Parts: sequence; C-alpha cells; structure tokens
Amino acid sequence: MQLCGVCCEHTSKYKCPVCRIRYCSLGCFKKHKSDDSCQPVQTTELPTDKQIPGSSQRAAEETWAVDDLLDEDSRSDRVSLDKLQQLGESEALISLLRNPHLRNLMMTVDSAEDKAGAMKKAMQEPLFVELANQCLQIIEPSERNDDDE
Repeated sequence: MQLCGVCCEHTSKYKCPVCRIRYCSLGCFKKHKSDDSCQPVQTTELPTDKQIPGSSQRAAEETWAVDDLLDEDSRSDRVSLDKLQQLGESEALISLLRNPHLRNLMMTVDSAEDKAGAMKKAMQEPLFVELANQCLQIIEPSERNDDDE
C-alpha cells in the first residue's frame, strides 16, 4: 500500500479522479483540491487506439482499477457487474429512486463524515430499509428467499 500523497502519514485508500494523486481521507482530498496543484493527467494515443492515463511507463502502470477504491475488507463485498446491471434495470428500484426524500437520504449518507453512523440513522427510515431490501433481493436472492421461509 502507498502513503497518502497529501499528508504522507496514512495509507492511501483513494485516487483523485483528475490527477490520480493518492489520498487517505475526505480532508486530504479537500486540501488537495484547494491548493490548485490538481492538474488533469495527459493522455497519449497508443497504436491500439486505447487511451491510457499519463505519458510515461510509470503513469501507464498507475491506471485506475476497482481495487484502488477498495480497502482489504471491502474487496470481499464486491458486487458482480451482472448484479450491478440487474440493479440498474430493476423497475422496483427505479420507482423507489423517484422519491425525493429517499434521494436526500442517500445524499446525506454519501456526504457524511461518519458513514456508519449516517447509515445507521438512515436505516431507521422505512423507505431506506425498503431500498436496501430491494437491492439485497437482487444481489443475494437465494439468501433473501431462505429468510422468508
């Protein structure tokens, strides 16, 4: 694991989507964004017509991957692309997501410093619980059906 490129103290968990610098927290990300050092990574054309961030071999090795966004514990909780597509196509989820109150709840959880606390609070809302249950029915259908029996 690499150290945070902003504070140089903690292990980095994330990469800036613009310049690809590694950072460890929202605080470091905000500090990075405020110091005007964030510049887009240059791209170069390859013979295969694929774009790779950066113009050097080192930059090519630093391409984004899902693993860059996940810590060790989160990797085991990954959802397959097939299941993500099913979530995106679910009429029940689409219907739920039309509710402005639910969207506000989701934005509150997403922007919270204490995500676990915000999630715990959101799970007190029946509408949020319904969203979670709909997602779980798609992601883990056999486990959810076993609970119903």
